[in-house]
Amino acid sequence: MESLIQDLLQAISVPWVGLTSVGVISFLAATLLPFSSETVFFAYLVQFPENIWPLIAVASLGNILGGVVNWHIGYFAKNTKDAILHSKDRPTSKLSSYLRQFGSKSLLLSWLPIIGDPLTVFAGWSKLSFWPCCMYMMIGKTLRYIFIAFVYLASNSSLGTLFT
Repeated sequence: MESLIQDLLQAISVPWVGLTSVGVISFLAATLLPFSSETVFFAYLVQFPENIWPLIAVASLGNILGGVVNWHIGYFAKNTKDAILHSKDRPTSKLSSYLRQFGSKSLLLSWLPIIGDPLTVFAGWSKLSFWPCCMYMMIGKTLRYIFIAFVYLASNSSLGTLFT
């Protein structure tokens, strides 16, 4: 049994599978599923620091696409609820008024653990404009990966060669 577990772990290990697994895990982590893309991102970065820019691009793209799926889930859930209940007049919640106040810019925080994924769903539920939401998700999620890479590379003194 132990060798079976070892074989499974080796089969799905980041260095063996590569950037594809980083992209898939980043996508799944951006949905409401409980995954962490940062650990896979960091593990790949430690193994292959020379691939920093493709790594940031793939992880960001996967995470953004997961956020887009969340936005659509919220959007279609709201449409379905409205169609079934035939009612659009409901009291607004604090989150709803927050989203109306800050709009799509609030999705700069979509990278945050615990609140980021529900925030993208609620942005779709609130019918915030899709393309501005995508732009702010892209900025927030990409800056998070750049920050992680920057901190790791700065701590290993190889920053000058990889960020030039």
